[in-house]
Amino acid sequence: MVAPPERYDFDAIVVGAGPAGATAALVLARAGRSVCLVERGPFAGSKNVYGGVIYARILDELIPGWWDEAPVQRWVTRRATVLMTDHQALTVDYRTSAWGEPPYNGATAYRPDFDAWLADKAVEAGAVLVTSTTARGLLVDELTGQVCGIRTDRPDGDLTARAVIACDGVNSFLAKEAGMYLHPEPEHFTLGAKEVLALPREEIEKRFALSGREGADFEIVGCTQGIPGGGFVYTNLDTVAVGVVVSLTGLSASGIRPEELIAGLKAHPMIAPLVEGAELKEYSAHLIPEGGYDTMPELTGDGILVAGDAACMCLAAGIWLEGVNFAIGSGEAAGRAVDEALAMGDTSAAGLAGYRRRLEGGFVLQDHRKLRRAPHLVLSDRVQNAYPTLACDLVEQLFTVTNPVPKKGAVKAFLEGYQRAGLKVGDLARDGWAAIRTFG
Repeated sequence: MVAPPERYDFDAIVVGAGPAGATAALVLARAGRSVCLVERGPFAGSKNVYGGVIYARILDELIPGWWDEAPVQRWVTRRATVLMTDHQALTVDYRTSAWGEPPYNGATAYRPDFDAWLADKAVEAGAVLVTSTTARGLLVDELTGQVCGIRTDRPDGDLTARAVIACDGVNSFLAKEAGMYLHPEPEHFTLGAKEVLALPREEIEKRFALSGREGADFEIVGCTQGIPGGGFVYTNLDTVAVGVVVSLTGLSASGIRPEELIAGLKAHPMIAPLVEGAELKEYSAHLIPEGGYDTMPELTGDGILVAGDAACMCLAAGIWLEGVNFAIGSGEAAGRAVDEALAMGDTSAAGLAGYRRRLEGGFVLQDHRKLRRAPHLVLSDRVQNAYPTLACDLVEQLFTVTNPVPKKGAVKAFLEGYQRAGLKVGDLARDGWAAIRTFG
């Protein structure tokens, strides 16, 4: 607890210069508010690890024509879902030229570049970016009990503000200190690990059948040695990222290291030709909030909001990962809610209630609520292990020429495969209905 500030340093402090924090600071600065964007690393994006595709259409109105200046590697025009066993792969491969032109659908990018670009937009609008600074805790007004700033590790001391927006990443320390983080259990998190492998640009385009700025994104089930999760392969201009996203508790129980899973994926008959001869440039790993809607913290408190990964706003289900778009969307909503609260002169939880209303009215919470069951379904044992085996074996039997022995009928082959996969009567129907309820 601290005495009420006689004068606030800023209208708002945003902790964390990732996509959520940079967007919140940009919105507030454009509204004419004094805002400090605090980043622990030496520059925005310096701590980030990311293995996937950025879906940045949320920027269409915020930064019109963003695709002309954002540091994008490739535009994803080819997206494939792969069901895999240790020696088989069945792929649903979709590609379209429409995704290779404005307004685009998804892009691959190096997060340090992308995050620094977005933070620069906030600085251009008037935000103050303070780097190499750790928020060590919250300042709380001893009279009102309201958050009024942050404690820092800087020699010049703490920073005060009428509102704090916590964008300090997964397992947010600030949200925990404020009593807002209700579900810190390890089963609600996954570990994402990846290798970035260097290959000549022309070799990547030949191997993945791409040209120009076209990019590919493969999402893989059945490549994690029985640990709930999934794998991915995606292309940058002159590197390929290969990685896995696995259950934290499952990984711990298995005794397998994530780099072993990546090595196994790279050695698979489908993936090996794509990465042969590549040079390892980077290995990295980070936690991902997997639990989604049902594990989100309280989003508002007296003088504080939580956004982005700090609020578990990441749609993650093994092979499927969206986070940057939700971070930007929640950051924008947080910035507008704080601006509204400042205009009313009330940054208590009641004054900041517009934040949740904005999230509920837009895609961030609507998509999370709709897909709240997705992690449980996608990470289930049947989806992870039984169905890839069933699908791969069935297609192999149908395409195998057995002369002089007559071919098995498709129904017989399916029923035999169903039994070999360890499936029981009704499993497929139950999971099909669950998929309709989840994704329909």
